[in-house]
Amino acid sequence: MNAFSDRIRTLQPSAIREILKFTSYPDVISFAGGNPAPEAFPVQEVKEIMNDIMENDPITALQYSISEGYTPLRDWIKDDLYSKGIFNWNNDDVIITSGAQQVMEMTAKVICNEGDAIICEEPSFIGSLNSFRSYNAKLVGVPMDEDGVNLEALEETLKTYRRTAFLYLIPNFQNPTGRTMSLEKRKAVLDLAYKYNIYIIEDNPYGDIRFAGENVPSIRSMDTKGHVIYAGTFSKTVAPGLRVGYMCATKDIIAKATVALQVSTVHTSILSQMIVHRYVTKYDFPAHLEQIQKIYGHKCDLMLTNLKMKMPQSIRFTEPDGGLFIWGTLPDGDVDYFVKKAIDRKVAIVTGKAFLVDESKPSLSFRLNYSTPTDEQIERGVDILAEVANSIYKK
Repeated sequence: MNAFSDRIRTLQPSAIREILKFTSYPDVISFAGGNPAPEAFPVQEVKEIMNDIMENDPITALQYSISEGYTPLRDWIKDDLYSKGIFNWNNDDVIITSGAQQVMEMTAKVICNEGDAIICEEPSFIGSLNSFRSYNAKLVGVPMDEDGVNLEALEETLKTYRRTAFLYLIPNFQNPTGRTMSLEKRKAVLDLAYKYNIYIIEDNPYGDIRFAGENVPSIRSMDTKGHVIYAGTFSKTVAPGLRVGYMCATKDIIAKATVALQVSTVHTSILSQMIVHRYVTKYDFPAHLEQIQKIYGHKCDLMLTNLKMKMPQSIRFTEPDGGLFIWGTLPDGDVDYFVKKAIDRKVAIVTGKAFLVDESKPSLSFRLNYSTPTDEQIERGVDILAEVANSIYKK
């Protein structure tokens, strides 16, 4: 008997999720995950909101609801996106999803035919890559420069793969590199989308976690032809366990996404949506964002300071203006050996190969997360990484 479908047979477990099993041990220092800082969670506020909902509006929270999402939250999101130039009241709509991850899966379901190309930055977020793989798409990676995807390579790829469903980008504090796409490149990428008549998924889970530098307008805010599908989430700004994200796109795309949602989860948890809505409207959400920006700015600075001071100078690191990640690159050698030696010393990091379209390709890079560990763990973890690195790369 053939037990598995063609679509699922070749999918492999997320390398990060597998590493996280190891990080559950109490003596392991994890730089491997992408979880928000525990101290950034509004625990007391969420507790108050849940008690109030259960006391005063329990049936709304516990009953079935419409697939598009909880209307008060959708309206708040539309207003927020409109203030940023991202939402057009005449042409656009919003649907609430179970985290931004579902936006990627749903977009592939709605737009991509089997065998179509999906073009991604390389490296890129493994969760999205696996979503696209599950639809038997042909993933094509395009290398990145320090300020985003390489434009020459991108256009050459678009010329080669005429059956391209969409281009997947994380312009702000990219996962895994921490890089931010420049305004000039955002404009150029949009022009290429128009020229080759493709969609762009603009995945922006980290945009509100900027702690340095100037804001850069979103690609969708410059889109006049409806080519950009925007993915947002409250996972990094409120709590990931609530699983509340959203898709903003033209009304025809949202209509099809609604059908796609109806045959999968029916709708996102209404209780979670109500909690998010009450938190962003009844509490001081801007002050909360400012607080978490300070938390992540401090943690990022602490890790970078220690890395620069203790690691061999031949190992290069990105210096993000926001988000959760730093990308390290070795001068030569075997990144898997370096990662294994770190894990042997009970410091978990992720090989750069996990973020490639083809994980068998060589990589000299690795990803570090600074949001989850404590200050003490950051300092001790970098000490151990430096000992490993200096045993391989002498200063």
